[in-house]
This record gives sequence, structure tokens and C-alpha cells, in this order.
Amino acid sequence: MKKGLIIGATGSIGSAVRKILLAKTDVQLTLYSRRADRLKLIVDRETAVAGSVTDDDQLDQAIKGQDFVFVALSGDMDSFAAHIISAMERNGIQRLIFITTMGIYQEIPAWLGDSPEPYHNPILKSFRQAADRIEQSDLNYTIIRPGWYNNGPINYEITQPALDNRASVGINTPE
Repeated sequence: MKKGLIIGATGSIGSAVRKILLAKTDVQLTLYSRRADRLKLIVDRETAVAGSVTDDDQLDQAIKGQDFVFVALSGDMDSFAAHIISAMERNGIQRLIFITTMGIYQEIPAWLGDSPEPYHNPILKSFRQAADRIEQSDLNYTIIRPGWYNNGPINYEITQPALDNRASVGINTPE
């Protein structure tokens, strides 16, 4: 049975991914959050860990023994990515799925307006730096760049060729 760590488990994306993984897989989940005490667990499938992504000791404890790490955070994404990548490397964990945001590769559809240069845009900069850091790692990763979330059908596309099991996924709404 696979083991997975959701970092940011109490957020909207982490909660949605948790729900899907519980419904559609038999994965054992470790839920990592600063507010893990808010979680109501399915005792035979889930463990909650309260911690900060920037606390390497706490992060190492949570990452140890996992098959994959799913990350859905907001804030200083570049710093968070650095801590997570280092912890994964220290603990021999290879599979990372990391949520960033639409626009880090200047891929915003023309009908939404101009696609800003991410290194000079204060909203996009940390997300792009995190993606750069992940791409430079030796991890097997997927970077997900959603534009928005809704309860409708999921429409996505692989926007860069997969290389060594690496991918970048953009999520769009149906047209």
C-alpha cells in the first residue's frame, strides 16, 4: 500500500486532494498542516502532523517513509520548495507533486489579458522561483499550474513535454 504526504492538508486544495485520494485509492495519508488539530481523521487511513514547512526536523519526520509528497501552500513558495526538496533528498523520497499558479511560464490565455513576466511580477515571482528550484532538482516531479477551481469537470493539458517522468500541467476550464 502506498503512503502519501499532503503538505497544506487543511487548505482548500489539500482538502480536495485528500477527499479524492480517500475515495479513489487505498493510499495511507499523512496530513501535514500548521493546524492539523482541525482535521477529523479516518483512523485506519490517515495520520495528522502539525508542523511548519520551514522546520526541517518536523518536515523530515513527516516525509520519512512516504512514496509521494503533494504540496499545496501559499506564501514564500521559493523558501517552502527549498525546504521540501532538501527534506525529500535527505530521506530518499523521489515523487513530488507541487501546486504553483497559472502564469509562471507566461502561458495565460490571450482572452484573459497580458501574460506578465513572472520574475518582475510580485504575485508570480515566488511561484516561478519555486518551479525553477523543483526543475533543477533530481526529483520526479509534476508542477500543477491551475488557473481557478470549480466543482465542474476537470480540463487540463500537459504544457511541456514530459522528460524523465517530469511534467508540468496547466488546468483550464472547458471552453
